[in-house]
Amino acid sequence: MADTLLSIRGLTKAYPGVVANDDVSFDIRKGEIHALLGENGAGKSTLVKMIYGLVAPDKGRMELDGAGFAPAKPSEARRSGVAMVFQHFSLFDALDVAENVALGMENPPKPRDLARQIREVSETYGLPLDPGRTVGTLSAGERQRVEIIRCLLQDPRLLIMDEPTSVLTPQEVEILFETLRKLKAEGTSILYISHKLEEIRALCDHATILRLGKKVATCTPSEVSARELAEMMVGASFATPEAREHARGETLLRVESLSLPAPGAFGTPLREIALTVHAGEVLGIGGVAGNGQDELLAALSGERISAPGTVALKGVDVSRQGPEARRDAGLLSGPEERLGHAAAPDMSLIENGILTAARREGLVKSGFINWGRSRQFAEDVIAHFDVRTPGPGTAARALSGGNLQKFVVGREILQKPDVLVLNQPTWGVDAAAAAAIRQAVLDLAADGAAIVVISQDLDELMEISDRFAALNEGRLSPSRPVAELDIEKIGLMMGGAHDMEVAHVDA
Repeated sequence: MADTLLSIRGLTKAYPGVVANDDVSFDIRKGEIHALLGENGAGKSTLVKMIYGLVAPDKGRMELDGAGFAPAKPSEARRSGVAMVFQHFSLFDALDVAENVALGMENPPKPRDLARQIREVSETYGLPLDPGRTVGTLSAGERQRVEIIRCLLQDPRLLIMDEPTSVLTPQEVEILFETLRKLKAEGTSILYISHKLEEIRALCDHATILRLGKKVATCTPSEVSARELAEMMVGASFATPEAREHARGETLLRVESLSLPAPGAFGTPLREIALTVHAGEVLGIGGVAGNGQDELLAALSGERISAPGTVALKGVDVSRQGPEARRDAGLLSGPEERLGHAAAPDMSLIENGILTAARREGLVKSGFINWGRSRQFAEDVIAHFDVRTPGPGTAARALSGGNLQKFVVGREILQKPDVLVLNQPTWGVDAAAAAAIRQAVLDLAADGAAIVVISQDLDELMEISDRFAALNEGRLSPSRPVAELDIEKIGLMMGGAHDMEVAHVDA
């Protein structure tokens, strides 16, 4: 068809023990935004890797603008006009932003010109980015910005975007959407992958839905509800998270006047952080990426110690205690970076379970690992959180991003902590799995735990939080009851509008 940019016919790709894509066929039209949907492990990542030249299909064919298209490597795809923003960043930590951008370009301009272009594009998107900053010092959200800008500088015919808005405020999402619609009007096609289904409904012209490697449906997203989209992805209905009736208990976590210098030259210092969390409640903390989320989790988990009297757990000062001591006392955490921080990539799920649960679950005694009990713990996490994996002996890096996320969050929740601190607990997780994780968080709170959820997903924070606070440039606003806020007000607070006339409830 004359209006088809990319035609995919019968693409199949199998790995040992799993068929990632099974006879997948669909078309992407010129100048359309086409959604690719599916739950974690449905085959989305494998499919786009074939389009981008990272993986060769076992069977099937592709045509780009009527000509055969079979890129053997990403550089060939880029020369054909295909660019991709990855969910898992493909960046070199030791290089700066401009150098990383240059590596993704076939003929990069002179460094001074490239730096100017990066600043111009980042300003257009409302995503501030210094081209001279070392990537190793950037937060996950800032690394996402590098990926987006690197692709847009290539002037692509087809732009593949994998979870591009996971670290943006609602205001920034609108700016990005305006730019994507402009690209669409100019004839650029966009293949858009997101678990934020309301975004899909607002932005995308058509959607292709995968389940267990097969295409199961196509639709016009604006003509169906987000729940209908989610149920097409899963193949069944699922419950909306609901909090059980329970009373708020004693203060389990109290932070007062917590200040820490930036961990690196470009990190974010924490400034006079104060918060309290009671048994049975969830405190939601929102903020644009790079405003101190990682630093706050490190300070609460014990990865960074603080001045005496700044962090109290169940009335006991733990400010000078490290992660192991805080875990023993009942404070557990789940960091944002799942591969490398929350999980060791080359270790099995069994071994990754041991890393944080060894003492609380009795997996190690007298220095010896109880492998039977360790395997059972990993299997319990896999079963309770529907982790799609061949087995507990599988290496962490072999799991899809969403399935690894389910494992690392489930690993902490099953240890039944008194206090749980999570950063981006459902990032890159499909709707059904996100609902399951949120329900597990609410159940844990109902059982008497105090929970801090740090997230850029405002819908998530509105759904599960009792109180909300915004983190901006290392400062935390007073907490407000979520019932008194809406998405617009929360988005403004995340942008630094902390002086809103809303009562402070933090007793």
